Amino acid sequence: MITELTGLDVSNASLLDEASAASEAMFMAYNVHNGMRNKFFLSKHIFPQNIEVVKTKANGLGIELVIDEPANFPWAKAEEFCGYMVQNPDNLGNVTDITEVAAQLKEKKIVVTVIADILSLTIVKPPGEMGADIAIGSAQRFGVPMGFGGPHAGYMAVKDDFKRKMPGRLIGVSKDVHGDKALRMALQTREQHIRRDKATSNICTAQALLANISAFYG
Repeated sequence: MITELTGLDVSNASLLDEASAASEAMFMAYNVHNGMRNKFFLSKHIFPQNIEVVKTKANGLGIELVIDEPANFPWAKAEEFCGYMVQNPDNLGNVTDITEVAAQLKEKKIVVTVIADILSLTIVKPPGEMGADIAIGSAQRFGVPMGFGGPHAGYMAVKDDFKRKMPGRLIGVSKDVHGDKALRMALQTREQHIRRDKATSNICTAQALLANISAFYG
């Protein structure tokens, strides 16, 4: 469901909520450039809680955040930025088609993320069709109750090129059809074997429950 609505190739559920998904998307953009670009652009109209969590993650990683109007993106210094993030609808209720901007950012090899209200994507142009590399958000709108503060239903979808950078990935040893040793990548929904600072996603609740609730609601 997530891939169809976002217009992207691969989705995963190993995320706590929208805000932590935003911080993971920033970290992915940083990793795509192998830490060689340490600036990240955030629209000032992203939900405040998303900005605050991204700030916390950026501080620990040494990433410099630039928070401003999207129209004020510093194109003269574009090569210093690993990523660019906007929200649809944003904190003012505006929905913006970033297709042209995304194409220009791609020329500068900047990873584009759209925080998208998943229910709005039934009528709004999907992030993937706008040229976004990553779409994130909350599936709470799909019938998941708040449940006394949790669980939340964070989601992430990416284009196929970025699947090996996603949070929650797990590489295991298997055998191919010829009986030879092979490596297999799985995208899990919860890290039972969590390794704290070495983990590839945050510690969170089992997402199968939320997936089933959303499916019934849909």
